[in-house]
Amino acid sequence: MKLHKIRHVFFDLDHTLWDFDRNSALTFEKIFQIHNVKAPLDSFLNVYNEVNRNYWKLYRHEKVDKEKLRYGRLRDTFDSIEFEASDELILQLSLDYITYLTTFNHVYEGALEILDYLKPNYELHIITNGFKEAQNKKMDGSKMGHFFKTMTNAEVVGVKKPNPEIFKFALNEANARPEESIMVGDSFEADVQGAMEVGLDAIFFNCRNENVEESVKQVTHLIQLKNYL
Repeated sequence: MKLHKIRHVFFDLDHTLWDFDRNSALTFEKIFQIHNVKAPLDSFLNVYNEVNRNYWKLYRHEKVDKEKLRYGRLRDTFDSIEFEASDELILQLSLDYITYLTTFNHVYEGALEILDYLKPNYELHIITNGFKEAQNKKMDGSKMGHFFKTMTNAEVVGVKKPNPEIFKFALNEANARPEESIMVGDSFEADVQGAMEVGLDAIFFNCRNENVEESVKQVTHLIQLKNYL
């Protein structure tokens, strides 16, 4: 069903447009080689991806800060696969991870196509909880920056999704009204519920096939946004 009142489309970045898991895996492969880390990469990644998501949930609820997130997600993953890693190694890996992560810039299948499709008829924006220095590089490296009018970053605003204030800030930056705006993102809590609480419509990018109510607008592939927009 097409949504006819929408003029502004707000996107999440990581796990929605920018393929975080794929780029992260390539980054770990590189920094493990640099530091001669013998941990089994597949086992590490299987644990890390879930650990990382949990740390981001803690981060957006102000339970951990940036430094704790960057260290803790590595420490917990190494401990889980029973690989001995010194604090010194983990700290160095955490720094190199941030350095090299933005040298890989794979986007989700259909991302550039759907942005190109939407651009003539909508104003496009980003709302991200990601770290400011990394998000700007991701936008440049992935060649997506030119599609977007504004990018609202949680580090700059001082609050994170799903806090209503970041959505209000983004709407103000975009000169947009809630009733003419829609949010697209992969986090049901941060993107969908957060946006709807402020009066935006929302589409859940359900890339992990989570169970949600049938009434929720959702897509499993980005190109399916054409069903709504």
